[in-house]
Amino acid sequence: MSSVIWYMYEFARKSWAEKFAGAKSEYEIMEKPDRFRDFPEVFKEYCIGCGACTAACPAPGAIRLIRDEDTADHDGLTYPEISIGACIRCGFCAEVCPTDPKTLTCGENHLIREEFTILPVDKMYVIDDYLCIRCKKCMKSCQVDAIIEEDNKITVDQGKCISCGDCTDACPVKGALKVVHISNIDEQKEIIRLIVDTLEKTIENRQDEIKKLPHDKTFKMEYPLAPLKEKALAIINKEDMVQDLMEKMTDRLKMRILTWDKDKCTNCRLCVDECPSGAITYKKEDGVKRDPDKCLRCSTCYQTCPFGVAGYYVAKFRIDTNVNKEDVILITLKPSQLPVVE
Repeated sequence: MSSVIWYMYEFARKSWAEKFAGAKSEYEIMEKPDRFRDFPEVFKEYCIGCGACTAACPAPGAIRLIRDEDTADHDGLTYPEISIGACIRCGFCAEVCPTDPKTLTCGENHLIREEFTILPVDKMYVIDDYLCIRCKKCMKSCQVDAIIEEDNKITVDQGKCISCGDCTDACPVKGALKVVHISNIDEQKEIIRLIVDTLEKTIENRQDEIKKLPHDKTFKMEYPLAPLKEKALAIINKEDMVQDLMEKMTDRLKMRILTWDKDKCTNCRLCVDECPSGAITYKKEDGVKRDPDKCLRCSTCYQTCPFGVAGYYVAKFRIDTNVNKEDVILITLKPSQLPVVE
């Protein structure tokens, strides 16, 4: 009974009544520190639609890109939309946002160095200085100023690059701006081996025709792309990556082809001692033989043989469409410029 009377006494005190009447809400009492991470605020007029925020977000369904309806005067804006129910206020979206001013803000960002603010991507863009003509069209097309010029070289700042691909569309030189896929490395190597082995075997199957090629002529043939691409997709089920990898491979690939005409061989054995890999051997009952699996295609035998047993060619490749509108790999072989003794 005494405790009840004491509570009634406390409630009746003037100081308590004044505090009760002037009470403030939780939001008025609490002062948020600058480092507080609130729900992201979106400034849609700054958005370039790169999707960096959606790629960085670790919370499923917390952020997505939407687009306003087009009007007669303006195209609809593309910008991120935040789901408050799913957002965990980590602030990754604001950290990786490349626009300046930022499209997304959620309080003062943590003091993270730019090189440690990593956008999860599976490819990176690099510039081949050998092919680059310094036209700077890639620099002008980059929306986030990730392409810079240093010491008369055009380079990509990987800390700023958002992998949008605008630079490759603007570059007038095929292969000067390359896309390097940084995922599925072992699978990419397997596809490269598949392409090289398939093309080499295809050429070797036509050796009888190639050996008859005059030194001033070019041998051309086609290989259908579809079956090779189907095998590659069984290794990596990503069509864009496979297509890009096959195009880069065929654009840059040069293959040394060695033919062997045993009918011209006199068993002089000059090539046997000169071969650095032991691919050419001699047995009395078999004569001189070449093992293609051991051969380095170094052309030593081609330059050593006085009878023209070895033929040496350089093959180049390119993906194109033939007259039947089928995707094919165009194969072009040219004889070596070194003289051959007939």
